[in-house]
Amino acid sequence: MLSFQNTTRQLADAGIDTAVISVGSTEQCGPCLPLHIDTLVAAYFARAFGKRLNAYVLPTLPFNTAEEHASFPGTVTLRPGTVMLVLEEIVTGLRAQGFRKQVLTCGHGGSYWLTAFIKHINRQFADIVVVNAHQGGGIVWDEARAHAGLAGRGEVHGGAESRALALYLAPDCVLPGTFGSAIPEDEQAYMDYMTWDKLAPDGSWGAYAESDAEVATAEAGRALLEYFVTEQGKWLEQHLPRACERKGIPA
Repeated sequence: MLSFQNTTRQLADAGIDTAVISVGSTEQCGPCLPLHIDTLVAAYFARAFGKRLNAYVLPTLPFNTAEEHASFPGTVTLRPGTVMLVLEEIVTGLRAQGFRKQVLTCGHGGSYWLTAFIKHINRQFADIVVVNAHQGGGIVWDEARAHAGLAGRGEVHGGAESRALALYLAPDCVLPGTFGSAIPEDEQAYMDYMTWDKLAPDGSWGAYAESDAEVATAEAGRALLEYFVTEQGKWLEQHLPRACERKGIPA
């Protein structure tokens, strides 16, 4: 694996034709957790998948579609078309340099544009393949939650799971205190119609109390991420060459 921390000569000499593009987000995660959790998670995914695929790993884009969080200070949200246009420019530039296999990974669950982008970009360019690293990954993430002891909490954003991830990836950025609230599952039907201050007043759709301290730990965050990238990475390692074969691109 090489990354943006290497030199262009090292990258050329390595002959790598696979690139990993990652997209995070800068968005509120309640009163006690930092705004860059999704960006840190995306960067973690990118490094892990890059190592497995021996790829060139780009720096993580820290902005995404985060309309639901836009009423909270510090959140940055882009239009879906803006995100896709930026990524199309990146993909196009990498294609011109010979990166025929490109992998897109996201740390933000609200990246609804992702499926449309994958279809669009693969239709536009017949000589490269761009794959979604998280295809089918929802099941694997649920398995990872169970493995880390974080299953069955009904959390959507924030809560014990986010605290565990933040403690593992950015422990110095986590503030003490309880936060969030348990919100009925049927409220998810309305989550795309309004900013979340109307649903989760402090921004955390999922409750964290002091009694959860033994569950929401850095070790749980580590276990969650390691399980996911291991199992999803196995799938990706098999899927990428098969996708190349389907498009007639040398694997």
